[in-house]
Amino acid sequence: MHKPTLLAAAITGCFILPSAAFAQSTAPKTGEVDTVTVRGSILPYKLEHIPGSTSVLDTEQLEAQRPFSIKEALRTVPGVHVVDEDSFGLGLNIGIRGLNPRRTSRTLLLEDGMPLFLAPYGDPSAHYSTPIDRVERIEVVKGSGQVLYGPQTIGGMINFVTKPIPKKGVAGSVSATWGNNDYQGLHANVGVGGEMGGVMLDVIEKKGDGVRKNHDFDVFEVSMKGQLNINRDHTLIGKIGHYKEDSHITETGLGSVEYAEDKFQAPTGRNDRFLHERNSLQLQHIFQINDAAKLSTQAYYVDADRASFRQISDPGQNAGRSRLDQCDPTSLRNNLANADQCGGRWRPRDYRYWGIEPRLDFKHNTFGIASDAVIGFRYHEEDIKRNQFRDTDPRIQNLSFTRSLIGQNGTVGHREQIDITVEAKSYYVQNTFYVGDFSITPGVRYEDLKIKTDVRRAEGQPQDNPESFLNNNQSKVLPGFGIAWNGIQNTTVFAGVHKGFAPPRPDRDIVAPGGANTANVNKTRPEESTNWELGLRSSYFKGISLQSTLFYTDFDQIVIEDNGRFFNGGKSEQTGLEVAGRIDFGQLYNSTHNIYLTGSWTNLFSAKFKRDVAEENIVSGNRLPYAPKHLLSVAVGYQNPHGFDARLGADRVSEQFADGENTRVENLTGQEGTIPSYTVFNATMNFRPQGSKTSYFLSAYNLTDREYLVSRVDGKFAGRARQVIAGIRYAF
Repeated sequence: MHKPTLLAAAITGCFILPSAAFAQSTAPKTGEVDTVTVRGSILPYKLEHIPGSTSVLDTEQLEAQRPFSIKEALRTVPGVHVVDEDSFGLGLNIGIRGLNPRRTSRTLLLEDGMPLFLAPYGDPSAHYSTPIDRVERIEVVKGSGQVLYGPQTIGGMINFVTKPIPKKGVAGSVSATWGNNDYQGLHANVGVGGEMGGVMLDVIEKKGDGVRKNHDFDVFEVSMKGQLNINRDHTLIGKIGHYKEDSHITETGLGSVEYAEDKFQAPTGRNDRFLHERNSLQLQHIFQINDAAKLSTQAYYVDADRASFRQISDPGQNAGRSRLDQCDPTSLRNNLANADQCGGRWRPRDYRYWGIEPRLDFKHNTFGIASDAVIGFRYHEEDIKRNQFRDTDPRIQNLSFTRSLIGQNGTVGHREQIDITVEAKSYYVQNTFYVGDFSITPGVRYEDLKIKTDVRRAEGQPQDNPESFLNNNQSKVLPGFGIAWNGIQNTTVFAGVHKGFAPPRPDRDIVAPGGANTANVNKTRPEESTNWELGLRSSYFKGISLQSTLFYTDFDQIVIEDNGRFFNGGKSEQTGLEVAGRIDFGQLYNSTHNIYLTGSWTNLFSAKFKRDVAEENIVSGNRLPYAPKHLLSVAVGYQNPHGFDARLGADRVSEQFADGENTRVENLTGQEGTIPSYTVFNATMNFRPQGSKTSYFLSAYNLTDREYLVSRVDGKFAGRARQVIAGIRYAF
């Protein structure tokens, strides 16, 4: 058993067993327990004192939109760019304020405050995100409040708050959904709760065809959440989860010729495969010391295995067509009948991480000023094992056979093994002073981390030279300061600045040009930024809400990826304006029939490099890749008092560059060239008869079935064609 597993088990025992005994022997009489309402929220439900840009998508908004996945929901948030590379968010690509969205590596993802990445420090890639079915509320933070969280604090932070345990008796729901592209989904939720706490079970399964042909997927998740209110001062919360994905979604895009022939083809999709299994444990103890102080201690453990098989890794190399890596080099894309007899490459990777974080929140009156303070510390460890196998033997398409090749040398067999370990300590403190109509919030975070990269095998050869092992130790002080003014009713004016940080990226693919003992690990410095904001949130007028933020990000040591290797590319900057608002005419005219308008717009004035990078042909002034100047999401909706509502929306993304060189002419691989602007329409209808526990809904994306390009990272990727989903939900 792994050391983190033992620790997690020990923590579980320390929390659960003594607590159960304590509850049994000292539980107060009925009616004497002050039940603690526990949520995974990182934001207060009143935002007037937050000195930074925030967005919250609550249950009402999510039900009105009926998004297929997290991706569709986040498109309505200003400043957020989502690349629609797959069907239902199995691999999220989210960029905030001009940062590269690839696998969401520069945006911190949390579930109830727990990190979600494969490895938050060593491999911040989002191959998993909380299913939208379990989400009650989505919180997006882009301002100086990020000093309380980490390690990714450059672009922003997204927290998925899961649905709470029932408070009174048994409650739950069963939902079933169907759609074109053979889509079907099932979600069952049941829980029971009372004054002493409760327990809740979620089961989710979704399957169907992906954006491209032969990209079918099947995902399954089961999770359980429990809460024990020992007495008015002590509360325990626990959550466990198991997730499994088996899909034929390949990361290899299309060459220019292939894309022109059929945008939705996947030359080897029937053989390519992606397997992902994730187990998680989250525990929290809340000690309400008194009315002015609360100590919460969170512990978490995640064990994830992911493996991807590809028969093609380089798109469009031969006259704009792909060829099979481990077959006859003359075998072209249009002659793949023998693909089952071909080899390929597996990339199995194992991730383990765990952490513990005590945090003290308390009120005080130091210097005679009313204040709220937060002091916390987190200890975090990661253990990452990356392997790559390559062989011409068609049996390599079976992962079990592939693992039998461990230790084989040469250009086939066990090609690569990289072990990465991380130890990180984070300290943070923040204080909010309340002076009249002003809230003044200084804070600081300190990150101290050690990343060890050990290349044990590269290019099929063992490696034990000094250059194949690297210690990358970093420590950073990350201050933040914000101020909010509430001198006008239901209005907040805010300004803030904070130091952003992203850990140094360990190399993912290592080249050993001379075979044994020639691998060289590249050391990168952490990415740093200075983030400025000036903004306004207001609901001064009845039925009208508005938020607007002017932002400037001065980026230092941006990291550039080149075929799995990372190196620093110097300085860049992003400047822009975010605007979002909503008008409810039902409130304006005191009508139970409500027509509403919503919209969000991001104008990224500037997103450019500030330094020449000769090796990448990057010139100072070039625009950052995947940083569209305009993002627009608008919708009109109608809410009927008899249980019917409908919504029609549109999402527009302006032109983007696919590389730092700002290439406009497309090459045969499809990896170079621009990504043209596009607009996609969507619609939703919900109906719940009065007095009924059953609701019905219909949701559609890309109503006009427009063909559009979304990515060139590994070749050309088309956006999703028209997708329609119908569903029924019974709540009890």
